[in-house]
Amino acid sequence: MLPPRTLSTSLPAPAEQRRWRSQVLPTLRGTVLDVGAGPGFCGAVLDPQVSWLALEPRPGRRLTAAVRSRPRSRLLEATAEQVPLEDGSVDAVVCSTVLCSVTDPAHALAEILRVLRPCGRLVFFEHVAAPPGTAARHVQGLAAPLTRLLGHGCDPCRDTAATIYQAGFSAVELETLRTGGLLGRLVPVVQGQAVR
Repeated sequence: MLPPRTLSTSLPAPAEQRRWRSQVLPTLRGTVLDVGAGPGFCGAVLDPQVSWLALEPRPGRRLTAAVRSRPRSRLLEATAEQVPLEDGSVDAVVCSTVLCSVTDPAHALAEILRVLRPCGRLVFFEHVAAPPGTAARHVQGLAAPLTRLLGHGCDPCRDTAATIYQAGFSAVELETLRTGGLLGRLVPVVQGQAVR
């Protein structure tokens, strides 16, 4: 496991997330599981030869349309904690701002490990808790009830980086981003990959 790095950027987190999608996702090959596929943004930038499996517990019209418009795509209406796939059946998994809102992140990561093939990888861009004792962490704690209610269950106080490290992957590469703007200080993000 590599030690985490911290990078600073002047871009706000949503712009960094779009940059991450455009740089990382086109490199994935084979069968790719998109956990918490949302409106289908990730499927739009995957290589056309990739088989895209869009996992979403309550798929909306935009995701349904995105899956229909892309060859080799399938919609899986399920939670991250109960992935309806066989063991070792996918080459890569994408988690893009989803582990902050699943009911049980450790269980979701166990499911991801289960469905990944040997040497398969999880690529992620996730919200994380600010360091303990900081003003940002205090604000996150105050905002958490509201974000869980209005942000699809998003809990800004989760230590998602630690959960990924403890999940049982053979290797984890992780970078913490200090993004620009007020929210960049209040809602830090991590990006990286973990190999089964």
